[in-house]
Amino acid sequence: MVQCRVCGSTTIAETLNVPEMMFGWHEQHRYMRCGVCGCLQIERIPDDMARYYGEGYYSYTLHAPTGWRGWLAAKRDRHLMFGDAPAGAVLARMLPTSMFDSLAPLRSWLRPNQRVLDVGCGSGELVQRLRRVGLDAVGADPFIEADIVDDGRLRVRRAHLDEVDEQFDLIMFHHSFEHMPDGAATLRAAASRLAAGGRLLIRVPLCSSDAFEQYRELWVQLDAPRHFYLHTERSLIGLAQRCGFTCDEVRYDSWAFQFWGSEQYRQGMTLRDPKSYAVDPAGSGFSAQQIKDWEQQSRQLNNARRGDQAAFYLRLDT
Repeated sequence: MVQCRVCGSTTIAETLNVPEMMFGWHEQHRYMRCGVCGCLQIERIPDDMARYYGEGYYSYTLHAPTGWRGWLAAKRDRHLMFGDAPAGAVLARMLPTSMFDSLAPLRSWLRPNQRVLDVGCGSGELVQRLRRVGLDAVGADPFIEADIVDDGRLRVRRAHLDEVDEQFDLIMFHHSFEHMPDGAATLRAAASRLAAGGRLLIRVPLCSSDAFEQYRELWVQLDAPRHFYLHTERSLIGLAQRCGFTCDEVRYDSWAFQFWGSEQYRQGMTLRDPKSYAVDPAGSGFSAQQIKDWEQQSRQLNNARRGDQAAFYLRLDT
């Protein structure tokens, strides 16, 4: 690879050999970091990517509450989204959730019944919860086994974005854009599916972060080879602008995962190991105070724009 696939530069700052760590296969995948835009990108995309999204891949697990818990969650979520469910204010204090934090900058714009597409959504937990608060939401993911249907209504379509024909008010990529082999083509496909005045939300890990500098090839969010591109703020905004978008806001939202996940990788421990913090927090070896300290450090890094992930709020140029 001699040219950055994001900005076209031929200046290569460095290369890294990155092991597959989520499943513990330890295969080596070569990444190149552009010397101009800073984007870290895989040198060669494997031909058999479907096998890297097999059983156990975490985005395919559905955790949305059901029954009376689901009813209470829907009341709380409706308040968080639209502020028109008075009982939800009490529930929001009793049952806090961060599920909708990334939508906060769009709350003054979002309205019930608007059409929402969540791209690369796995099992579609967020889609399900957005439907419960009154949004007309659907998901698309090419790596699920089959379409997912709720009570006769399609929740997640087994499809790539370019196989979706409808128009949407909001299109979201929650940690899925970095999985797309051609970012520019993906942005153009999203643009053609946005209704007039629509918005685009992209949440991605960022290599312009303290966590990457500290852990390098063992940074948990590098996630080789599933993540093809680890952007910088500069590289993603530049790419979006070249595809006709304006970035209205960037919000950093990293959390303690950047530390405990990377520390586990340093120890050779996968995310699915029985002693992983993701599986057994009490038996992981990380104390409650250590996690609390990492959460505080993450907030500080977010404020300094050095966290390892962020949400980008985009709209088409008019």
